Amino acid sequence: MNRKILKLALPNIITNITVPLLGMVDTSIVGHLSENHIGAIAIGTQIFNLIYWNFGFLRMGTSGFTAQAYGSRRLDEAVRVFLRAFAIAIAIALTLIALQYPIALLSEAIFNGSHNVIALALSYFFVRIWAAPATLGLYAIKGWFIGMQNSKLPMWIAIFINVVNIICSLLFVIVFHWDIRGVALGTVIAQYSGLTVGLYFVVFRYGKLFRGRLSRAFLADTLQWSSMRRFFRVNGDIFLRTICLAAVFTFITSESGRISDQILAVDALLLQFFTLFSYIMDGFAYAGESLVGRYIGARDRRSLVSAVRHILGWGMTLTLLFTVIYFFGGEDFLRLFSDKQSVIDAAHPYLFWVLIVPVCGFAAFLFDGIFVGATASKTMRDSMFVATALFFAIYYLGRQMIDTTSQEQTNNMLWLAFMVYLSARGIGQGIMLRKAVYSKAQS
Repeated sequence: MNRKILKLALPNIITNITVPLLGMVDTSIVGHLSENHIGAIAIGTQIFNLIYWNFGFLRMGTSGFTAQAYGSRRLDEAVRVFLRAFAIAIAIALTLIALQYPIALLSEAIFNGSHNVIALALSYFFVRIWAAPATLGLYAIKGWFIGMQNSKLPMWIAIFINVVNIICSLLFVIVFHWDIRGVALGTVIAQYSGLTVGLYFVVFRYGKLFRGRLSRAFLADTLQWSSMRRFFRVNGDIFLRTICLAAVFTFITSESGRISDQILAVDALLLQFFTLFSYIMDGFAYAGESLVGRYIGARDRRSLVSAVRHILGWGMTLTLLFTVIYFFGGEDFLRLFSDKQSVIDAAHPYLFWVLIVPVCGFAAFLFDGIFVGATASKTMRDSMFVATALFFAIYYLGRQMIDTTSQEQTNNMLWLAFMVYLSARGIGQGIMLRKAVYSKAQS
């Protein structure tokens, strides 16, 4: 079982590690311009997290449905899942582009920061929004490949995207001096390049599946409401769950900016530690999506239980490893992100939270993948509701017991609430594992 997990997880880890590495490069590029640029890239990135996380079901729902179709050898249904997801992705993306100005106004109202920081963030937004069709289309493609038990193709696509993105961002900012807009344009070019490569792999690697299945009658059956109802029901739960996820991270960025521009910059750097860990852990979560969906589709309960236990074992091992790495290398990581000594010094009082992130977060990441593979979306949604309520309750109740004029105490309370939120997600899904996941593989 370990061999199967690693075969799926390692390419996913390489895929995922390129994402935070890209964010780190973007932060590093603008971090050497000014403190305002660090805050602006944090807000600009969070705007798109708020947008795109809400449509994460295009990847998660697609992988779960595809994996179950693959496990039961229903290849017609596997093709239908891809067509539904891709069509919905493009429709949503075009709507986002049409609504870019209202979204910008709403973002300006939500996020706190100085006038200069917000202006820089919005200049980033108005360029990057044009990548929406490529970004959401890639969600559907990646989810489908994972469901088809193929983690290598998303890996090569992600590597290609991020190499193009890094080269373009460095060229546009350092050579052409296009400031933060150059970083955004690099992302747009890279996303459309990746979409082109992704569709190439769909056609030339899986063309046999699509031949004879693209008739007018097949497409009409695929896209009619009765056929799409379950797709929307499961993805509706994931959508609500993701709104809560986006709300928490949006609040952290907004509240950091309310405390001060310096705290906004500090928390943006510290969240890079969380992002790095989460994307590596998600490599095993994606393996869970593939294997859990496959074994549920095949009604193989014994293999399902074994896969879940082995995945959790890998999660605990990586948690220990990352805690040790962050303990000894925390300040070195900070200096990779910024050379602004004032920001690095301001981050020191909060570095201990970085050590707690892996312990509190690993179960939440892994159970997400396991529950996605089982299409147990209602349980995911409910556990997220509870965790989000606890996050806001802990923060606002905690503020009643501290000196809110102290930036350090206020920011520590924000991080404490975040740790409770991560822990609650993992505990809630762990309690429901047998009922929500194992029961689906009964013969």
